[in-house]
Amino acid sequence: MKRIVIIFGLISGVISSALMFLTLPLLHSGKVTFDNGEIIGYTAIFLSLLLVFFGIRSYRENAGGTITFGRAFSVGILITLISCVFYVASWEVIYFKFMPNFADKYAAHVISTMREKGATDADIAAKKVEMVKMKAMLDNPLLNAAMTFIEPFPVGLIMTLVSAAILRRRIPASVPTVAQAT
Repeated sequence: MKRIVIIFGLISGVISSALMFLTLPLLHSGKVTFDNGEIIGYTAIFLSLLLVFFGIRSYRENAGGTITFGRAFSVGILITLISCVFYVASWEVIYFKFMPNFADKYAAHVISTMREKGATDADIAAKKVEMVKMKAMLDNPLLNAAMTFIEPFPVGLIMTLVSAAILRRRIPASVPTVAQAT
């Protein structure tokens, strides 16, 4: 199990990291904005976590074609955890090295959107306070890592549950022999 989990986890993690770094030029050019960035980001997460399905399937095929839901879940969640570590590490590098002003730009976007939608001054003031707190949390690497982990993990958990349910295959019941039938 260890070999398959590591291989598929590393592939998933590399895909996740590569997709994050490949979107950086799009962010700087303005083609990826805060409005469409979430869709692009979760699509990339989903694509990288497709390796959970393939990892569970590979484990099942190497184990003689059978796998229980519990074992499939174990394989899938471990692949997810490895991929999430890559995701978090990539974001930490991007946030602190390439986009140190991300929180400020995001806060400005949120406030601007609120103004466009006609929010009250009190609502805008409350949101500004919330954004200052969010920036303080993002500037702390441990809190940043924890918040970032929460993005891909639920997707991986769902992918693991669905894949384990689809791919589980029990040992077929033995066919009675002639001696057993008489």
